[in-house]
This record gives sequence, structure tokens and C-alpha cells, in this order.
Amino acid sequence: MKKVAVIGAGISGLTIANLLKDKYIVKVYEKESIPGGLISCKEINGGLFHTCGGHVFNSKRQDVLNWFWSFFDREAEFTKVPRNSIIFMEDGTKLPYPIENYAYLFDEKMKISFIEDLIFLAKTQKCESANFEDFLLNRFGKTLYQNYFKPYNEKVWRRDLSKIPLSWLEGKLPMPRLEEIIYNNIDHVQEKQFVHSSFWYEKNNGSQFVAERFAKDLTIEYGKNIQKIERKKGSWIVEGEMFDYIVYCGNIKNIPFVLEGEGVDLSDYVLQLDSLEYHGTTSVFCEIESNPYSWIYMPSRLHQSHRIICTGNFSENNNPSGKLTATIEFTDEISLEDIHDNLSRIPLKPKYITHHYTPCSYPIQDADTRQMIKDLKTDLSKLNFYFSGRFADWEYYNMDVAIGAAMDLVANSFD
Repeated sequence: MKKVAVIGAGISGLTIANLLKDKYIVKVYEKESIPGGLISCKEINGGLFHTCGGHVFNSKRQDVLNWFWSFFDREAEFTKVPRNSIIFMEDGTKLPYPIENYAYLFDEKMKISFIEDLIFLAKTQKCESANFEDFLLNRFGKTLYQNYFKPYNEKVWRRDLSKIPLSWLEGKLPMPRLEEIIYNNIDHVQEKQFVHSSFWYEKNNGSQFVAERFAKDLTIEYGKNIQKIERKKGSWIVEGEMFDYIVYCGNIKNIPFVLEGEGVDLSDYVLQLDSLEYHGTTSVFCEIESNPYSWIYMPSRLHQSHRIICTGNFSENNNPSGKLTATIEFTDEISLEDIHDNLSRIPLKPKYITHHYTPCSYPIQDADTRQMIKDLKTDLSKLNFYFSGRFADWEYYNMDVAIGAAMDLVANSFD
């Protein structure tokens, strides 16, 4: 049997290894001591801490659903949770998500302004958007842009929204037509169309439970931070062992420093890979006041955090007895002193437990990123070198989308 080395035991690497293990000899190399990557969780003081994000599962793709559930007893091991998201505005007003469906709850001034925006948009009927800022203005109007979309997204991405290509966030954004916004407000329609309007969540151990189950029947070497992958005599060498194929699920920026040997020429890509931008995330694990929410979005300029993920509401087993826990997210790294300072201005009286900084959590594309990566994939595939994952593909994947991308890679690249 031919041999495959998978670099990284995050959700993408685990998916690929499971899909290949019946036809190939597969070995996974993981730099940490546990599987999971970005979906990893830790137990802290009797509560469950999602160290980066709050990962839940659902999918638009039936093949992803079928494959995922083949690993689990869905009814016994998971619970279905309705998404109850809210927006905490700067003035203390709470508006349901997505905000455009709830204009009838705006104060009088904002309501009139929003109606004027809708009339203007109906008259102009501008459909083409050159960038993220254009899209938000053309789809939702100036009032929602200024009061919600601009301050929220600038806290997340920390950049001029006009510099963000719309293609990068495709599938991650609400895309309602003007007619739908008007109808939803008249009929008080709640948004149930987006994929995570309800989701499945593990009863115990969160998304770490998924990682552990996916890893169960795999050969994984932990504590292996692979610094060299060498091409020699038609094979790849990793840690002194020869392989026919490599599937790289790490950070694509590292590839020029890792790959070497016969036929490996990355000179056309080095500068482009080096220039790829990204953000990290500081995730702060807290106790918070009791509430019914799952995600809380915060456009307020009074503090730096953009989102609270109430993971304690996903499963009662995520909480210490009698307490509710959540993760409060900040873009990039902030000091412990700044964390405590911000917590004092964030709603629901968060009490600090611990925090974790993930240096690479959100890839950022420009207009040329996808074509560059497509070209690199084509060139390296000729050497039986493939890659998949959020930072390997440089795509803003959710867990289910990462699984789908891994499935597509295997279907299109392996017998």
C-alpha cells in the first residue's frame, strides 16, 4: 500500500486521514499533545474552555452530514441547539440577529433613517459591489452600516473595509435581497435560513470530543513540529520515513521554509506567501450573568471585544455547578491588564477565569490570494503534495466547511 503523511491533526487533517486510511498507510504528525487544532477545548475549574472560537456543527452539504454522523450516536452524544443570537448596541439596546430583520424594534430616529435608506436603495438598485464596504452599504444602507456593520467589522478585522475583497467572505455573510428585508420586517420573520440557525453540539467535552473521536483509529505522532519535508528519488521524507504523498494541513506561510529537495521550486511564490496577512485571537474564559443567548455581537466602541460566545448555554456540562461560562473574543493579542480593563466595560459582568492567545486564527485575503494559492496547488500536486485547511487553503472555514473541503480534496486527488 502507498503511504501518506498528513501534517496537522486539526479538523482537516483528521478528516483526510480517516478518508484515506482504508486505502493507504496514513500517519499524522501533530505538534501539540492532543488533536483538534483550532477546535481544541480544555477543562478549566470545572468548565469547558473553547480556546479559539466556539465550534458547533451543521452543514448545507448532505455528504458532509452523512460522513460526520457515521462517527457518532447523534441522539445520545449530541443535542440540537436553536441559535439565539443578539446584538448589544452601544447605547445598551438589545436587537436580535440579523439586525436587518428587526428594524421595527429600532428607536424612532434610526427607524426613519433606515426607511429612507431602503427607499434610496430601491431607486438606485445598485447590485455590483467592489469590496466588503460597498456590499454592506449597497445591501443594508448607511444607517445599519454606520451603527452596526462598520464598527463591528472594524473591531474584528482591524482594517479599512473597502480593502477587503467580497469573495473572501462569501458564504459567511447574510445575503438578503431588499425585498426580503422589507418582507421580513413587515411579517416579523425570524431568520432560519442560514446554516447555523440551529446546530448540533456535543453533550460532553465540546468540539474536543469530535477531535478525539476522529483521532481514535488513526496513527498520530504527537509533539512533532515538522520543520523539514524533503523530496528525494520520487518520494517524500518526513522524520526519516518515506511517503508517496503529503497532505499539509498547517500554515501555508511556512511551506517555503519546510519543503526542499528534488523538483521543489517555490521561488515564484515566496514573496506572495510571506505577504499573506492574518489576525490572531485572544479568547478570554469568563463567568457571566445568566442569559439565554448563544452568540452576542458587540459593535460598541466602548471596549475592544467584538463577540461573546456563550458556550455555557450550548451544554449544561460546560459549566461549573451553579455558574454560566462564556468566551469573550478580542482580535489579536492583548495584555492581561487590558483584558481586565475591557471586562469592566463589557455587558453581563464577566469575571475572568483564564485566557488563551492563538496567533493565527483568521486569514485575510486580498484580490490575488485565491489565484496564487490555486496556482501553487497545481504546481505542488505534480509532486504528490497537497494541502487543506483554514490556514493551508487560506480560507475562512467553519468546521463543517473544512470537512467538506477535505472531502473534496480526497475525492479529486486520490484514487
